Amino acid sequence: MRRAELPVAILEQRVIAVARGMTPESAPELVSALRSAGLTVIEVTVEGAGGIEAITSLRGSNLTVGAGSITSIGLAAAAVEAGAGFLVSPHFDPELTGWALDRGVPIIAGGFTPTEIFAAWESGAPAVKVFPASVGGPDLIKSIVAPFPDVGLVPTGGITADNAAGYLAAGAVALGVGGWLTGGSDSELVAERASLLVEALQLV
Repeated sequence: MRRAELPVAILEQRVIAVARGMTPESAPELVSALRSAGLTVIEVTVEGAGGIEAITSLRGSNLTVGAGSITSIGLAAAAVEAGAGFLVSPHFDPELTGWALDRGVPIIAGGFTPTEIFAAWESGAPAVKVFPASVGGPDLIKSIVAPFPDVGLVPTGGITADNAAGYLAAGAVALGVGGWLTGGSDSELVAERASLLVEALQLV
């Protein structure tokens, strides 16, 4: 079975900072705040204006940049052309996943139920985004890992420094951390929360 590998930085840092509403203008300040804590993996969501352009603006920045909220092949193609090194989808679409794998682009396909998660994994996705993770918490991840120990899970939604370690201890390979980390406009707060998150993960 063909299966693209996750970027090494995701497996090493275990955090994907999910940036919603990023633009080329807002990117430098957010990136700087994340870098201050050593976080260099960013998922730029592309459901609104500015996302694709923001990805383009991050070319050559020595970051691992992915594109999120990918719901169609058209969006996937635009994101890859802009420079995205991986894709993240909120759902599982066999055609979309196949398109990415044919091009050697890692895609973290979305799922929530055991059936959806295993179908995404069997399609060749290198990991599966469990969303919204906050509905089931770490116990959900632990329950899914039990019958599917080889499936790479990336819980996303509602993750903070207070509960991040619990998700990894339950068996997640990485975490998608969005609103709590990147949702504000205060770069000092982003930097502070990034540091708290990194500190929490060192305990696992």
